[in-house]
Amino acid sequence: MSDLPPDPPRLRAILEHLERQVAETETIGIYLRLQRDEVRKALARATSAPARSRTPHRSEPRQRGPSAEFLMESKSGPDDPLPVVVHVGACTIRQGRRTPSVISAQQARTVLTDTVIGAEPCPICRPENKLGIDLA
Repeated sequence: MSDLPPDPPRLRAILEHLERQVAETETIGIYLRLQRDEVRKALARATSAPARSRTPHRSEPRQRGPSAEFLMESKSGPDDPLPVVVHVGACTIRQGRRTPSVISAQQARTVLTDTVIGAEPCPICRPENKLGIDLA
């Protein structure tokens, strides 16, 4: 990049833009790693389940093991107007429009405190209290 402008205001504007891009890319990386981990867990469950129970019945509720410490309801797509929401694993007050991903406490902290992701804590189960973080 040898064709940079010589004046500080434009250099600052370019730097700010690049820093935003880096932050957004890191956020996307976190989100993609969370999704990848969920696919790996689902694959492990599918390959270890008996053949007759590999296809879950729609009438059966989704089972969560003891590792479901926190849940994250992701956006269903880039145009989804609803926010990303984080819940304590036992919370039953979810939007119901999307299947939540199981996330660790560290991932929940990251998602809730990252301003680029813009995740919101569930107002009922209050995951930020269990995590010991102040979002105010």
